[in-house]
Amino acid sequence: MKGSLFIISSPSGGGKGTLIRRVLNELDDLTYSVSFTTRSMRPGETDGIEYHFVDVPVFEGLIAEGDLLEYAMVHGNYYGTSNSQISDAMRAGQDVILEIDVQGARIVKRKREEAINIFILPPSYQVLADRLRNRKTESEEQLEIRLENARQEVEFYSSCDYIVINDNLEKAVADLKSVILAERLRRDRQTDAVRDILTTFEP
Repeated sequence: MKGSLFIISSPSGGGKGTLIRRVLNELDDLTYSVSFTTRSMRPGETDGIEYHFVDVPVFEGLIAEGDLLEYAMVHGNYYGTSNSQISDAMRAGQDVILEIDVQGARIVKRKREEAINIFILPPSYQVLADRLRNRKTESEEQLEIRLENARQEVEFYSSCDYIVINDNLEKAVADLKSVILAERLRRDRQTDAVRDILTTFEP
């Protein structure tokens, strides 16, 4: 059974890291697509876990090799997704979470129409601003750019298949898990199991 690709985005990329980690820990056969980026590593991050951190020449080499499903310049840094990494995991029967910005989500959806788009929406603009400020990972100038971008990115919700409002963490975790579990119950993902059952009904 081939896995599914879940594209998860949010306005300005804020407020979904803890949510995704919880779901990854609580569901089997679910993996995380580790993207490549040229941005600096933040305190507490590990290369190969949150991102593959590379310099600009290395990233541009990946572009030239043609393996990037998408790449974009976001907030002054390159971000990109390995197509082969996702395809290998899906062929092995794993569902893949691709956490990506709105710009990248649009590109991936065009190239992989079967992907499921999930938008993580904060309960308000002010809550998003507070969450980003409390991270203390960016200068005030960088933060203002993110928040200004968020005003446009929030409109992406209308292009998504599912909306998860990240107000209460426990509810948001349950909602996101429900989306993934529901997709696993689709008829086309259970063809083999159904076929085996149907053979038992043959006279």
